[in-house]
Amino acid sequence: MVEALTESTSGAGRYAPSPSGDLHFGNLRTATLAWLFARSSGRNFYMRVENIDTQRSSEESAQRQLKDLADLGLEWDGEVLYQTDRFDAYEKALEQLPHYECYCSRKDIQDASRAPHAIPGQYPGTCRDLDADERALRRATLAADNRVPALRLRAEVSQWEVSDFYAGRVVGEVDDMILRRGGQQPDWAYNLAVVVDDAYQGVDQVVRGDDLLSSAPRQGYLAHLLGVAAPEYVHVPLVLNTRGQRLAKRDGAVTLRDLDPQDVFARIADSLGYTAHSPQQLLELFDAHTIPLEPYVW
Repeated sequence: MVEALTESTSGAGRYAPSPSGDLHFGNLRTATLAWLFARSSGRNFYMRVENIDTQRSSEESAQRQLKDLADLGLEWDGEVLYQTDRFDAYEKALEQLPHYECYCSRKDIQDASRAPHAIPGQYPGTCRDLDADERALRRATLAADNRVPALRLRAEVSQWEVSDFYAGRVVGEVDDMILRRGGQQPDWAYNLAVVVDDAYQGVDQVVRGDDLLSSAPRQGYLAHLLGVAAPEYVHVPLVLNTRGQRLAKRDGAVTLRDLDPQDVFARIADSLGYTAHSPQQLLELFDAHTIPLEPYVW
């Protein structure tokens, strides 16, 4: 079982941005919802910097994001947790999970997914049952290029069920997901890190964009294997541009640095059906059962 913080017995919510750029209006709206859900239910609220993607993440970006969230008026409990400080915990969790080496390239997986009866996007199990000689040969081939194999979960189910506040019962596909990426600079995988960190911080409520709903059954299954309870999932609608695409910095003035923080918060409140100019004002009005469940168009 992964370890947990003793001070988090009352439960907690969190917001966990990836520091690869400034937060846009959609990110800030989701952060506000995560804060509202936690505070309205008497939970602690934690901030976590998900910087395991070391090639895309930067400390400068992390500090800018944290400042923007503070300027918006969202306060959090305790110290900010950085995933780059948690590699030992991921290693210990890995030791508890059935896993195997995978030597496939992205092209290998794409080609295999085009085969008859293959499930799009799922790993087809190419390396799952290789014998020792074949593994040694493929490992040596990668090592000659100064690369290491990925590590994949040896899943024992093909589906798993979780519960979501808005979506209700969610049954999703589970495959031999990556636990640690391979290559010349191996990184820990998001699905493993997020489950380990949520358990460590006592997070029992996960509020995030509904584009991540399909990840919840995989993470719920990992939590089961690690002997921890899956959190309550709350997947909220995204903010889209006028073309129906996810909001991004390319859509123009969409970050807090482009706009006035008070105006941004007022618009966040309006997007949820309220009139408020601060987190505390909005918290007094907030009812999770009445917010719009369709995407908000910027």
